[in-house]
This record gives sequence, structure tokens and C-alpha cells, in this order.
Amino acid sequence: MQTPSTEEKILAAARKIFVDKGLEGARMQDIADEAGINKAMLHYYFRSKEKLFDTIFTDVAKEFLPKLFAILTADKTLFEKIELFCAAYIEHETKTPYVPVFIIKEINRGPKALMQRITQVGSPPFDAVIAQIKRETKAGIIKPLEPFDLLLNTLSLCIFPYLAKPMVQAVTGMNTVQFNDMMKKRCATVSKVIIDSIKA
Repeated sequence: MQTPSTEEKILAAARKIFVDKGLEGARMQDIADEAGINKAMLHYYFRSKEKLFDTIFTDVAKEFLPKLFAILTADKTLFEKIELFCAAYIEHETKTPYVPVFIIKEINRGPKALMQRITQVGSPPFDAVIAQIKRETKAGIIKPLEPFDLLLNTLSLCIFPYLAKPMVQAVTGMNTVQFNDMMKKRCATVSKVIIDSIKA
């Protein structure tokens, strides 16, 4: 088995620290300690925490976005796609809970730069989804709706709990394991709410 390179060790350590402490709470010293290197070595590879996180985010996007795009273009009904999309999204956010906060910050800082990163991975198949919505509306399967309303409702229900995770945990007393268990069960609830809202 090949020994991980220093850069691979740093990225693995950073992912763990970002999951445990979030982007704001993570310190470069924490990441260096987790990787088993000194802070000077860490700065040699990555000048700042933001540069390091940017690299991880790009890797996450390359791994995850194609899966979402494949769901949206699959030969399945819109209801099936909603169920698969919600399940995939919530599963992914459970593994990388630091990503939603980062995305919100990037959107506020400069949405064009974020969209450039996304389109480097692949173009979101909006046209295919819109065409399917029109077909299923015409067939009387779903109510007439604005496609981007459906997108926003779906993303909001999937993402908001992770953005509000500290508050949810403070109010409920849940630990991370309990919160993640709740989100796994929530997949079916989210899908049902969305499907029931558009079903003809």
C-alpha cells in the first residue's frame, strides 16, 4: 500500500478538523497537529486556512456534483428524482457539514466565482429538468409550477438544518450523532413535503 504524501495527509487532516470544528473554529495549528507535521510545513503547502479549504471544496464538488447531475438527468419520474436528490444531498451534507456555511459565504462574497467553480465540474442540467417539469405538468402528474421555486424549496429544506445545526443542537440538546440520525430520518419527510406540494 502506497504511503500518503504530505499533501494528502494535510487534506485528510483538514477535512477531519473542518468536520469537528467548522471553518471558523478550525486553526492551522489544529490541522498541522492532526497531520503530524509542524505549522511551517503546513504553510509551505497551503498559505492560509482559506486556501486549504478552497482546495477541499473543489475536491468535494468534483466528487459530489456529478452524482447530483446524474440523478437529475436519469430516466426516472420527477418524484423519483426528488427522493434520490434529497437522500443524496442529506447524506453528503452529513459527511461534509462545513460545506453549506462555506457556500453561503462564497455566495455573499462573489456568486460569479462560485458558479465558475461549479461549471468547471459540469453544467447543472437545468434545461433537462425544466423540460421534464413541462412534460409532467402537461400530462397532469404535477401542478403548474415555476421550476426554480421547486429547486429553491428542495435546496432550502435540505440545507437549512445544516446551516442552523448549532442552534438546533443548542435547543434540543442533540449531539452530532443524534443530529445526523435525525437528518437520515428526515430524508423521507423532506421528499414527501415537496412531492405532496406539487402533486396534481
